[in-house]
Amino acid sequence: MAKICVIGSLNMDLCVGTPRVPVMGETILGGGFFTCPGGKGANQAVAAAKLGAEVTMVGCVGADAFGAQLIENLQANGVNTAHVRTVEETPTGIAVILLHNGDNCIIVDPGANAMLTPGDIAALESVIAASDVLVLQLEIPLAAVRTAMELARAHGVRVLLNPAPAQQLPADFLAMADILTPNESECALLAGLPCDTPAHVEQAAQALLNMGVPRVLVTLGGDGVMYSNGGEMIHKPARSVKVVDTTGAGDSFTGALAVSLAGGADFDAAVDFALSVAGLTVARRGAQESLPSMEEVLAFIKETS
Repeated sequence: MAKICVIGSLNMDLCVGTPRVPVMGETILGGGFFTCPGGKGANQAVAAAKLGAEVTMVGCVGADAFGAQLIENLQANGVNTAHVRTVEETPTGIAVILLHNGDNCIIVDPGANAMLTPGDIAALESVIAASDVLVLQLEIPLAAVRTAMELARAHGVRVLLNPAPAQQLPADFLAMADILTPNESECALLAGLPCDTPAHVEQAAQALLNMGVPRVLVTLGGDGVMYSNGGEMIHKPARSVKVVDTTGAGDSFTGALAVSLAGGADFDAAVDFALSVAGLTVARRGAQESLPSMEEVLAFIKETS
C-alpha cells in the first residue's frame, strides 16, 4: 500500500451561494449556507485515503468544536491523525467560501495552522522517512514547509509541493520540491511572468524548470493541465463533466497524483488518473465530501474511455 505523509492545513469551510461576488462596502443576499471540513492539507489527505493510500496527516487545530470535527472527519475517512496537534491558544482555521456559478472565491483565516513549527516537523523525521511521497502546501508557515522538504530529501522521499495560496518563493526553496503543481495565477507569481495564454503558461513553467525545479505541472481549471515530461511540455484537457462546485478540485488532483506516483505509475499515467479524480470532484458539491473513492474513479474511467 502506498504511504503518503501530508503536512498542511486543516480548516472548517463556511460556504454560501451568491448571485454575484459583492464589491467592497456592498451587502447582498446569498443562500444555501453549509459547513464542511476543508483545508488544503486535509483535503489532499482525504483524497489520497479515499483512493486507498495509507495516509498520515500532520497539522494543528484549535481546542474547539471545529477542531474536534475536523479530526473526527479525517479518522472517518481512514487518515491517521496521531500527529494532528491540538493547540489551546488559537482557534481552528476557517475558510469563508463564496460559491457562484460553479466557481468560488475564498478567504482563509489560518488560525491554528500558523502554530505548526519546524520543531514539530523535526520530531516527525521517522514518519517522513517512512513515506513514499510527502505532500505539502503553503497554508502553514514556510519554515515548517522548508524543514519538511529538507528531511524528505535527506531520506530520498519524493516531495510534491502544491504552492498555494500564491506567494513569491526563492528559487532554492522551489528546487527542493520534486514536483511543483501551481495553478495559472500561482505559476505567474512564482515565475514573474504572465500566464494568460497557453504559450505564456509554457514559458512560465519553463522559467520554473530553469530555477532548478525537476518537474512542473500547471493546473488550468477547466482547460486541464500543462506539464513537463522529459524536456517537452504536454497539455492534457480536463475531463468533460457538468461542473457543480470547483471547491477542492485542485486538492483532489494533488492527492490523486501522489497516490498514483506512490503506487509506481509513470508520470503521464498519474496525470491521467488525477484528471479523472478532479473531474468527478467538480461534479459534486463541497470539498472533502465530494472526493471520490477508487471504485468510483475506476468506474468513471471505464465509462469515459
